[in-house]
Amino acid sequence: MLLEQLTPALLTTALRELENSFSYLPPMDNSALNLNQMEAVMSEVAERMGDNYPYFHPLYAGQMLKPPHPIARAAYALATWINPNNHALDGGRASSAMEKESVAALAAMFGWQTHLGHLTGGGTMANLEALWVAGQLQPGKKIIASAQAHYTHERISGVLQLPFEKVAVDERGRMDIAALEQMLSRGDVGCVVATLGTTGVGSVDPLEQILRLRERFGFRIHVDAAYGGYFSLTGNLAPEARSAFDCMPEADSIVIDPHKHGLQPYGCGCVLFRDPAAGSLYKHHSPYTYFSSSDLHLGEISLECSRPGAAAVALWATQRLLPLARGGEFAKGLESSRRAALALAQRLKADERFVLPFDPELDIVVWARRAASASAASALAQQIFNEAAKQQLHLALIHLPVSFFRERWPELQADTDDILCLRSVLMKAEHEAWVGRIYNILSGLS
Repeated sequence: MLLEQLTPALLTTALRELENSFSYLPPMDNSALNLNQMEAVMSEVAERMGDNYPYFHPLYAGQMLKPPHPIARAAYALATWINPNNHALDGGRASSAMEKESVAALAAMFGWQTHLGHLTGGGTMANLEALWVAGQLQPGKKIIASAQAHYTHERISGVLQLPFEKVAVDERGRMDIAALEQMLSRGDVGCVVATLGTTGVGSVDPLEQILRLRERFGFRIHVDAAYGGYFSLTGNLAPEARSAFDCMPEADSIVIDPHKHGLQPYGCGCVLFRDPAAGSLYKHHSPYTYFSSSDLHLGEISLECSRPGAAAVALWATQRLLPLARGGEFAKGLESSRRAALALAQRLKADERFVLPFDPELDIVVWARRAASASAASALAQQIFNEAAKQQLHLALIHLPVSFFRERWPELQADTDDILCLRSVLMKAEHEAWVGRIYNILSGLS
């Protein structure tokens, strides 16, 4: 069996319990539903959905796609029978409480007992809110992020009409501290975005050194940990990465995406602020919305209005089953992904046909196919990518600066500035058991 099929039984039982909660209501007539037509449409849906890459399978090792935990699927589906809206307590009383509890658990993972935060539709919206707050507190000042940071930081800054500039990176894809210091000396920087787990190569910016610069220059620090944030729970990071994650409590704001490593369906992001006073910036008047309770409505601390309560219910259920604790079952799954990346990297490094620019810091592995020139290597990478897919091994591709390979591939003829590389995101715990098979397919194609 390829697709997990226990969820429907869980859902059926829970649905009966949910209906019992509303037994005080008079019955409704559902006879208008045409089950035959619905069955035909669902059959068509299943057929259409079959036209997908097998994101759920360990041989899919390409983009950041990870199946949600079965309990997240079941809890999300169950919540849709109510379809709560977590903008206001009037539309999502129970699910708003579950969101607050879930977000508090995420904040505690980073050492914050007091905080302000909420779920969002994803990392882009979460980062927008963090940079919007930065712009409100440092009006007109520049946002800066590394050249390997997510492209949306530049786009978000444009939307917010804030100046933006990229910081150079070192040969491991991390923010270059000397270049950052030079930019800060101009005095026009309001916020530095430190990325802990770049989406391209998984690099971890040196947050400890960035914090030291904040003492001198007085800027805000926003940590974009949309991809890498959950690795704060793991015990098998290299010392430099571990140091960066340990410094996260000192940031001003943090973004993490539960729909990446948090085993959640799309879309589920989260923005967190260390100082709850940031909530005053969201203040607005909506007399027709906030009327059933004097307690905090999540719409009062969010730029988004309607938000799916089902996302909060799914996250709450997952964290209830798998608490966010170091050494716990959830953390062990991440450690397995990390071991998978290290194991694949080791096999590739031992094979003279491949070149890794640097060792993986989290669970993303990038490598090139050795050739005389960058253009020839790029052509070989594209060929391997295409042929691997025919054997159901699905990888990704990424353009990286040739300078990343200067140390490990000095003889490379740099006839282009970039080199097309192969990329694997080994974010499923199951990947650890499949590393040998993945490498054997790659080896047979090279």
